[in-house]
Amino acid sequence: MDLFQLGIPAWQFLVRAIVIDTVLIIALRIFGKRELGQFTLYDLVLILLVANAVQPAMTGPDTSLSGGLIIIGVLVLFNWLLGRLDRYRFFHRLLVPDPRIVIRNGAFVPRALQAEDVDRDEVDMAIREHGLKDVGDVSLGVLEPDGTISIVPKNKPALHSRRVVRFLHHP
Repeated sequence: MDLFQLGIPAWQFLVRAIVIDTVLIIALRIFGKRELGQFTLYDLVLILLVANAVQPAMTGPDTSLSGGLIIIGVLVLFNWLLGRLDRYRFFHRLLVPDPRIVIRNGAFVPRALQAEDVDRDEVDMAIREHGLKDVGDVSLGVLEPDGTISIVPKNKPALHSRRVVRFLHHP
């Protein structure tokens, strides 16, 4: 049956999928900190085009069902492995960006905003979401690794939110 007949050796699927996944992770790590909800229309178009462009690189000339199943298995297994490696400090630092101070003592930190490609309007929105009027009311503003902006008010008690901590410590 041609449905299950591989067009290339199985090991090539493994190598192709891992190389493509690794390159995409590196590109996204360099790309910056954004939550899924912060993606722009351009980000969505980019993701769709990249997905379409890398598919032939992973499958090569193969169009079999077996090849697709191998790629899915490799990607899921590789993702699981990265999740396990993320528990170790060395890999965590490679995979997750450091937090970055974007407001200090009531003033924007222009270099940090520019380096992280965050505009003041986005930070102003975070300030308002924390119940403050403007940057002058902020003691500290931090762009977190997940793309959120944490705000510590100057002269008000800090608003506490409940956050699930994925890992308590890194070995």
